[in-house]
Amino acid sequence: MRTGIVVTAQPGVEELAVRAEELGFSSFWVYDTPMLHGDPFVALGLCAKATSRIKLGIGVTSPALRAVPAAATGFASLNALAPGRVICGIGTGNTARRSLGMPPTKMAELESFTGSLQDLCAGRSVEYREGDRVRDIRFLHVGPYVNTADPIEFVVAAFGLKAAAVAGRRGTGIISFGLLDPAAWRAFDGTRREAAQAAGTPCDVDSYVMTSLHVLREGEDPYGDAARDAMGHIALALLAFAADNPSFAEGLDARERDAVQRLLDRRATTAADPERHKVLYTNYLGRIAPEDRDLILPSLVDKLALVGTRDDLAERVAAMESAGIDEIVIQPVVDPPAEMAELAELAG
Repeated sequence: MRTGIVVTAQPGVEELAVRAEELGFSSFWVYDTPMLHGDPFVALGLCAKATSRIKLGIGVTSPALRAVPAAATGFASLNALAPGRVICGIGTGNTARRSLGMPPTKMAELESFTGSLQDLCAGRSVEYREGDRVRDIRFLHVGPYVNTADPIEFVVAAFGLKAAAVAGRRGTGIISFGLLDPAAWRAFDGTRREAAQAAGTPCDVDSYVMTSLHVLREGEDPYGDAARDAMGHIALALLAFAADNPSFAEGLDARERDAVQRLLDRRATTAADPERHKVLYTNYLGRIAPEDRDLILPSLVDKLALVGTRDDLAERVAAMESAGIDEIVIQPVVDPPAEMAELAELAG
């Protein structure tokens, strides 16, 4: 099983990318979350100049965040800095849109956007529409500006089978966040392969899952403060999504729904407040505050993160690999260099 690292975009991120490359990780990612973190293209531009081998991914952009020409230029420009090392993750923008108080985009738009990016980044023309006006567009100048010769790897963000089918039809891989259930991944992989075979697109593509990891010391509580601090950002992301999406919250168990309500109360908002996005996503994907540890329930630790002894983790990773996951991407938040070194040792 390959391993990678994901972080929030900020100054100094290139130092972590260099260390990730030195430790032998396969990929280094930054999130694309405007108004929450820094710009991913700026961050990965720095990483591209500081590294030479590791793949560089954006996980994930969205058609609601960037127009097709701007997104294609960003990725093709990165490809000029790091030829053949760029991964383009694309999703409906669940968090990036909800943090603006807006809904995510539809699957049809996701699929159209993905296809347009694939074509433009390969030097082909696409149909571009603004209102009633439609024009064919392509890169008019390449050479020293952008790279359309070396391939860019594309992955579609999936939390359900519809997105997995989009990935299949577009011949892309899949990326997901905090979803570690092997049964869900077998369903994703089967749906993607079936759609790919029907569309005549490649089946041999990679799948990634983003999560967090904490290796337990002898006798350590798997639900103690250390484990909660290591993975709490993943759990709070799910609780914030549930607080913002009551239909999703209904599928949680009673204790998890109670945690959602406590989060809303703690942030002094409600699921119906049109301004809730201003407080629900504060410090999103950053290390959790100690006062929020009580929201990180054992069930969330078990479902969303890799927490266990070395033997436990080896067994879970093997099950995930057999379900179709090719790479586990970890976000370190407590002590990133130390956590990266621990993961490299575990993977080795």
